[in-house]
Amino acid sequence: MEFSETLARRRMVRNYLELPVAREVVDRIVSAGLRAPSAGFSQGQRFVVVTDAGPRKAIADLAGESDYVAAGFEPWISRAPVHIVVAVSEADYHRRYSEPDKLRPDGTEIDWPVPYWWVDAGASMMAILLAAVDEGLGAGFLGVHSIPGLRSLLDIPTDVSPIGVITVGHPAPDRRSGSLARGWRPHRETIHWNRWSDPGTEAPTDDR
Repeated sequence: MEFSETLARRRMVRNYLELPVAREVVDRIVSAGLRAPSAGFSQGQRFVVVTDAGPRKAIADLAGESDYVAAGFEPWISRAPVHIVVAVSEADYHRRYSEPDKLRPDGTEIDWPVPYWWVDAGASMMAILLAAVDEGLGAGFLGVHSIPGLRSLLDIPTDVSPIGVITVGHPAPDRRSGSLARGWRPHRETIHWNRWSDPGTEAPTDDR
């Protein structure tokens, strides 16, 4: 599949067919997350792959799936045959930037104007979402704020922070998010050329 097609087909899927996903396919999808960039090559990204029905149902229960279903939606969390928990170790970044080649001239660690461990976790998440589409599958994402108790359920160490769960499987018809009714912001509001005040005469069209 061409990258442009993969990107165009990516969407948050919230319903799946009850079909398994081959282990080698899951391996390729998760491995894509490791190809995402990391500041200083700190490699702080971590993943927990959950395929057993029991833990998947437990994650769905923590996320309040029964209320979601009662509202008229499909049980997308428990039905998804693969859950990939994306997590990151902030400590890995501090250790990396305490090494000689990353220390400031005064021997101290850099100030972190941006917490790049979160940036890198997001990059891994997007890589996994796109890899799932490239495999002919669908994927969705549920933020960790909606899954209280996830760390305890999966024995995730205290120095590793989960950001959420990516659900992966064969897509089934689902109800599109109501947020999509907002439509795309025009490029002239989101893409600037050379300076913020200039949307540029070379700005791409809004065809997506």
